[in-house]
Amino acid sequence: MVIEPYGDSKLDAIVELSLRAWEPVFESLRAAMEPGVFRAFYRDDWRAAQRAAVESVCADGDVDVWVASEDSRTAGFVALKLHREDRMGEIYMIAVDPDFQRRGVAAGLTRHSVEWFQQAGMSIAMVETGGDPGHAPARRAYESAGFRLLPVARYFKTL
Repeated sequence: MVIEPYGDSKLDAIVELSLRAWEPVFESLRAAMEPGVFRAFYRDDWRAAQRAAVESVCADGDVDVWVASEDSRTAGFVALKLHREDRMGEIYMIAVDPDFQRRGVAAGLTRHSVEWFQQAGMSIAMVETGGDPGHAPARRAYESAGFRLLPVARYFKTL
């Protein structure tokens, strides 16, 4: 696996793999959330919302995006933010193509992220993910990389 800085030529591949990777996550969220709350977050089409989110992250000059490739195929990506005032690096977005899942791509991207944060002078790293069943693989990956859970409760109510 090779991890390189993002280039615009990778945008379509990143968007497409992220939509395939996150489909089970969004189905899990749909089941876990009240319908009105889900619609408020993702409108009628989570794919359009997520496509826009990925495109926005890749175009954001304050975000560093890295792409993992294997055999000249885009296997995954990670978007990283530095919060210099807190000396904290944030794994803002990460996805692995389903064809490459369970092959160490997420672990490699996470290791790369932590090393990059250390080189940038950060003292802590942070990543957020969902508590629903669809995010269970992500939670396992982060815990395997040494991240520890901060219990947070976030409640929503449809008005």
